[in-house]
Amino acid sequence: MHVQFWGAARTVTGSMHLLECAGKKILLDCGMYQGRRKEAFQRNRDIPFEPSKIDAVIVSHAHIDHTGNLPTLVRGGFRGPIYSTSGTRDLASCMLLDSAHIQEHDVEYVNKKRIRNGQSPFEPLYTTADAVAAIRKYRSIDFGEWFDVFPGIRCQYHLAGHMLGAASVELVLNEPGHREVRLLFSGDIGRPGMPILPDPVLVDGADYVIMEATYGDRSHEPGGDAMKMLREIAGKTWKQGGKLLIPAFSVGRTQEIVYRLNLLAEKGELPPIKVFVDSPLAVCVSDVFRSHVECFDEEMLQHILNEDDQDPLKFENLFYIRKVEHSKELNKLKEPCVIVSASGMCEGGRILHHLKNNIEDPKNTILFTGYQAPHTLGRRILDGNKQIRIFGDEYTVRANIAKLEASSGHADQPELLKWALAANRKNTVRQYALVHTEMLAATALRQLMIENGLKNVMIPDRSDRMNLD
Repeated sequence: MHVQFWGAARTVTGSMHLLECAGKKILLDCGMYQGRRKEAFQRNRDIPFEPSKIDAVIVSHAHIDHTGNLPTLVRGGFRGPIYSTSGTRDLASCMLLDSAHIQEHDVEYVNKKRIRNGQSPFEPLYTTADAVAAIRKYRSIDFGEWFDVFPGIRCQYHLAGHMLGAASVELVLNEPGHREVRLLFSGDIGRPGMPILPDPVLVDGADYVIMEATYGDRSHEPGGDAMKMLREIAGKTWKQGGKLLIPAFSVGRTQEIVYRLNLLAEKGELPPIKVFVDSPLAVCVSDVFRSHVECFDEEMLQHILNEDDQDPLKFENLFYIRKVEHSKELNKLKEPCVIVSASGMCEGGRILHHLKNNIEDPKNTILFTGYQAPHTLGRRILDGNKQIRIFGDEYTVRANIAKLEASSGHADQPELLKWALAANRKNTVRQYALVHTEMLAATALRQLMIENGLKNVMIPDRSDRMNLD
């Protein structure tokens, strides 16, 4: 028995870990790798194993860096089931279709220029038909319910607190001739006290642990600062007559931003500025959120019960944009506004068009709300590069750049250590593997874990194995 790490190994993107046990091959997540465009496309297209030989996929949550390459897997010959929580499955129905549409649309946009220049056209990584084929393979499992993946392989989902439907995965493995092994895969670990979702569940009794370490080298700002920063930047944008662009994941982060803006509006602390959520996912995802109240924390439930419109994701001056022509009209808008749009790392989607039209105006502000992977456009902007390329054209960054640190949906160093210590509460863990992290963060967390008595902490590189003896 072993796990081989094929994604999110010394990088924070493309989660994909291959478990082999009892003659079966089970993939833990199948995320899209994000980074330099050419490298990302090749890595996503060239899956490092035969898709038809994979027997099942177990998904931790719906973010594209954890599920976004499932259509490629299916396109390559995968025929097994895809297990997830019901919230993740419902979100995936929106997200994978949206991912395919974005790829098709962006390739069509770029190909117009390539054809004019006599260059051969690109092909999308996958199509809408591939996404539909993947969605049909989903099987929904409730939190806390044991299920048999295959004989000798049992699984249970635990609340991870990272986004709607997000789970940590507990596996009990029985292979002939070997002792029983408990494997715990954290998925993405959320934070206690965050809006909308319950706190992550701490799971113990594991023998081997695969855990994320995105922010293994830092502590987040107190959560209250996110509200203050949103209020101040929205107020400044209003006074300057500019636009506030907020790149955000369409699922999870967008809802959190809208929820916080709703609270500010209720308190009378938000200027009379129009807020546009420019994402075709928004309406679909809002419906999914409303149908999964079992995933909400008590605060969110109370807002649903007590608000006049019983909808914490809706307020005056908030507009959801679905049609392309309405999205284009935002770039002609002369009054101040807030535009929340995907993708969160500025690697595709409508945010690219808004950046193209607004990044050179010093009245505007770009507010990042989450992690930006190396070599993504978002990371280049956040790192202070003044010259950036969008759709092959060069632009000078003159807009103000800011980051909403307190908005992170990932646990910070103290919270990660608490989660890791809880996993070893019964002194059972034989080895930890730190994934979904860059080396600096992983090294810092590994040292801290060792100082707190946790031994055998590995930082696997791509293709490394962890034996489950």
